[in-house]
Order: sequence, then C-alpha cells, then structure tokens
Amino acid sequence: MYRWIYLMILLPLLGWSQPEYGKLIGTAAPEWTLTNWYHSPPLQLKDLRGKVVLVRWWTGPECPLCRATVPALEEWHRKYKDRGLVVIGVYHHKSPRPLEVEQVHRMADEMGISFPIAIDREWKTLRRWWLDKVPQADYTSVTFLIDGEGNIHDIHPGGKYIEGDGSHRRLDRKIRQLLRENASK
Repeated sequence: MYRWIYLMILLPLLGWSQPEYGKLIGTAAPEWTLTNWYHSPPLQLKDLRGKVVLVRWWTGPECPLCRATVPALEEWHRKYKDRGLVVIGVYHHKSPRPLEVEQVHRMADEMGISFPIAIDREWKTLRRWWLDKVPQADYTSVTFLIDGEGNIHDIHPGGKYIEGDGSHRRLDRKIRQLLRENASK
C-alpha cells in the first residue's frame, strides 16, 4: 500500500500527471448549438438525460482518422442503442469551400453513418466543449462520453479508435459500465 502512495506522490513530480482535459471529467456537458440534423429530429442534450451519450466530432472523408473511427461508432450505435446509448456525430467544416448541408449528408451516407449527425456551424459547440477549455488540443475530432446525469464521464482527445485497439476497448468498457449503471437506477 505504501508503494502506491509513494508512486502517487512521485508521478506528478516527475511530470506524469493527468492530461489537461482531465479537469473536464465529472463536469456538466454544456448544451450544444447544432443544426441540420440527419438521421434524427433535432436533439437537445437536456432531453437525453437518463441516456448515455457519445458525441464524436468529425470532418469529411478526407480525414483518415474520422473515416477509420466510423465502424466503431456504427458498432456501438447498433449494439447499444436499445440499451440507452445515443451516438451523435457532429460535423465541423474545415474545407475552404462553402459548407453545403446536402454534401455533408452525402458524405455521411458514403461513410456508412446511420446514427444521428448534426452540423456545428462556426465550431460554436466544439469551442465551448473543447477548444476553449483545452487550448493545447492536438485534434478537433474529439469524443465525449456523457453519463445519464449529463456529466462528462470520459474524453477521447482525438485521433482514431478501431476495433481491437486499446482506445476502442477502453471506450467500449466505459460505455458498458455507464449502461449498467443506468439500468440499475
């Protein structure tokens, strides 16, 4: 036991500490400002209380990390939606070309997305949830896992997660944990 206490004191001194975004865990997820919902009527976070919500920001198919992550999102959507998981893809436009809503919907279809998606025009929600709070963020394709009370339970700071890798297993484990907790209430 003393070894663990010693380790907990020593790690921060050596520069090993919680990632900057760790301060967001346990805080209330802010409401979003999203438009042009597809595969769903417009959703509000407050209306999803009691559900586990996974929100993933994505860009078009030119983003290999976004494309690689879609199968995992689809898997969770199909596997857990009847148990209370809501997967939401939030498109944030990076192209120099003007935003065309129909093009976003076509991209979603081409990428095989069947879960609800919406558009974060001008990145308002992405800034409120992520960029303003974690200025050193390496990615904009962040994932938030929100518990049934509307609090941020976990964050995947960007990049990809594919079936079988550590990030995928960790997120899957956390999703199942939250679904079990919700079912026991």
